[in-house]
Amino acid sequence: MDRSARHITMGAARIQTLRKEGRAHKYNHGHALVLSGGPGATGAARLATRAALRIGAGLVTLGVPPAAQLEVAMHSTAVMLARIEDADALGAVLEDDRITALCLGPGMGVARAAGLIKAALTAPSRATVLDADALTALALDEALMGLLHDRCVLTPHAGEFARLFPDLAERLGQTPQSRQVRTTVVRAAAVRAGCTVLLKGADTLIAAPDGRCSISEASAGRAAPWLATAGAGDVLAGFVVGLMARGHPPMHAAETAVWLHVEAARRFGPGLIAEDLPEVLPQVFAGLGV
Repeated sequence: MDRSARHITMGAARIQTLRKEGRAHKYNHGHALVLSGGPGATGAARLATRAALRIGAGLVTLGVPPAAQLEVAMHSTAVMLARIEDADALGAVLEDDRITALCLGPGMGVARAAGLIKAALTAPSRATVLDADALTALALDEALMGLLHDRCVLTPHAGEFARLFPDLAERLGQTPQSRQVRTTVVRAAAVRAGCTVLLKGADTLIAAPDGRCSISEASAGRAAPWLATAGAGDVLAGFVVGLMARGHPPMHAAETAVWLHVEAARRFGPGLIAEDLPEVLPQVFAGLGV
């Protein structure tokens, strides 16, 4: 196997997967469920839901604790709401097999994430994105790590990666400039977790448990420094879950989401904030001929 990471490109075949057929209806494009934190902590999940809608998921539901329902309803229109207080409530919602993908983590709080991960991962296997607080919850409980399956995508930044895989992160710290070492380490993380791992950074690396690895370089002609803003990672998680809801395999969804994330930032330019990323995505699609 070629041990180097391949560069992500937006070729004709990948662009075709973003199009929608003229005779399709919303359920043909999947239903994403994003789980939210409590009152005052719903913004990250709302960013993710907006991103999932913009990238083409047919329906998106925000799963909120009852105390946050009014807050979320005041901010969201196209996003549907479901009251999800605990694992039992999540299990009941997941009895609807039209829900095709889940996102856990953004703004959830570690305790809420830990309480819901088991229900999410032990339900009939669905495409699942684990980000932010869900990653911290995984790192704190080896039993939860053991529930990961090959339809999951983990989206850590460097600090979260270090909590999940401390021994592998130590190798990164020893040779921070070596792309070959970073590629080897992310591949090892994907094998250990048994799922796709997306390590965010200026050079984002994505690895699958079968050894495939790809890289998105946000440098030189693809530089996107304005992505260094609060909430950008929540939008990326929303892009990934939206594509997975539509049926994109985990590795493909992660690659496509990262490319579009960078391209949206480049198209908007200076002054970007996280809320802008989903709103500029239609311009990116138009440029691609989607």
